[in-house]
Amino acid sequence: MPFTPVLHSVSYAGAWPGQASLDVDAFLRKAVELGYRSVALVAKRPHVSPLDYDAAARAGLKARLRELNLELAALMGYTDFTAGLERPGIPSAEMNAAYVAELSRLAADLGTPRLRIFTAYERPGLDYDRQYGELVKGLGMAARAAAASGVTLLLQNHHDIAAHHEQLLWLLDEVREPNLKLAFDAWSPFLQGLRGDALTRAVEAAGPWIGWTTVADYVVQPRYRYDPQLVNYAHAETGLVRAVPPGEGVVDYPAFFRGLKAAGYSGHVAYEMCAVLRGGGSLENLDRTARQFLTFLKDLGG
Repeated sequence: MPFTPVLHSVSYAGAWPGQASLDVDAFLRKAVELGYRSVALVAKRPHVSPLDYDAAARAGLKARLRELNLELAALMGYTDFTAGLERPGIPSAEMNAAYVAELSRLAADLGTPRLRIFTAYERPGLDYDRQYGELVKGLGMAARAAAASGVTLLLQNHHDIAAHHEQLLWLLDEVREPNLKLAFDAWSPFLQGLRGDALTRAVEAAGPWIGWTTVADYVVQPRYRYDPQLVNYAHAETGLVRAVPPGEGVVDYPAFFRGLKAAGYSGHVAYEMCAVLRGGGSLENLDRTARQFLTFLKDLGG
C-alpha cells in the first residue's frame, strides 16, 4: 500500500458529547488491536499535554511506543495565531510560537519529527491584514523554533485564515520556511465547493508542500427554522455536517487521492473521528469505523 495509515488519538479522546474516551496507554493498545502500526497523539489533555509530561514521562511514553512496535507519526498541536489579538498588548504571534517551540521539544523527545498546527481564526472587527500579518510573523517564528528541535511543522487547512488552498499556498510562499509543510485535507476544499477535477487540481497545486493528510468523511444535512407566523420553515443557508464512516459520506475522496498520486505523495494518511459520528460514540462503533478506514485506504491506494 503506497500510503501509511495512522490512527489519530482524538478519535478516542472524548472530543464530542457521547464519545468514548481512552487514556494514552489504552489508546495505544487499541491502535495495535485494530491493526494500526502508526499513531498520532493529541498534544493536549486528556492525552499528551506538555504540562503533564516531564522528562521521565516522555522517556516512558517513547519506550512504550517501542515496546508496542508503534510509530509515533506526528504530534498534533492546536494553535490559533490571532488568539487575543483583539486585546491591546497581547503578543499573539509570540505566544503561539512559544507553544509550538515547547511542543516541538516534546515531539523530538518522543521520537517524531512532525508537529501538526493550525493557522488562525478571523477576529471580527479587526483589520484583516493586521490579522494576516500576525499569522505570517507567528508562523515564521514557530517554524524557526521547531527547526531547532529538528521538527517539521504541518499546517492544516482548517482555521478561517487561508482556509482556501490558493490563499494557503500564497501564505506558505510568503513565510518561506523550509520546515513548514502542509497537512492538506479533502473535506475543507470539498465543503468550499471543489469536486471532481477541480478538487484533483487543487491537490496537485498543493502537492509540493504536502507532508500529511487526514481523512474524515461527512454528510451535509439541510437545516430549517420554523416560523410560527408563517406556519412554515425558512431554509438556513449553512447545512449541518455530521461524520460518517469512511466511504459512506459525500467527500470526493477518489478525486482527492487522484491528486495525491499525481503529486507523488505516498506518506502518512491519518484517520480521525472528531465530530458527532453516525452510530454514536461507543467503543464498538469507534472500533468498527476505525477498522473500516483501513479497508477504505487500501482500496483507494490501489
